[in-house]
Amino acid sequence: MTVAVPGFLRRDARPPIEMEAAPAPGAVTAMRPTAIPRRFVYSVPFDEGAPGHEPQDAMVRRFWTAIVGSGAVVDLLRLIAASQTGRRLPEPLHLGILAAEGLIERDDPIVLVRPRVPHLGDSQLLRLRPSLRAEYRRLLDG
Repeated sequence: MTVAVPGFLRRDARPPIEMEAAPAPGAVTAMRPTAIPRRFVYSVPFDEGAPGHEPQDAMVRRFWTAIVGSGAVVDLLRLIAASQTGRRLPEPLHLGILAAEGLIERDDPIVLVRPRVPHLGDSQLLRLRPSLRAEYRRLLDG
């Protein structure tokens, strides 16, 4: 086996390795030509008096994750936090899912989001497995 020498690629080394140093953190590197940067959106609160769960409530992660997935729940929580601080953020990947479930409303580049996460509706409850459905109803009533 051969030893790689700093500064150039050794094809006979196993595995072939590049000995150049990685760029420093924060250094500007060229973006590949096929990359499309995500645009920024502004999150604005609306429907502030609506009932629902607080964003930090465990019920949001437990039950909404079963409906829309963990990535969409994280995007929703980021949008809620951004609406409270007034900062912009890169367009979340799951905006379509959140809009389809009625959790947000889009008016490009503005995303309207409720400060509280709504309770599950009847159609969403039917998509939960029976044990989760019973647990949600028990927690909501109790």
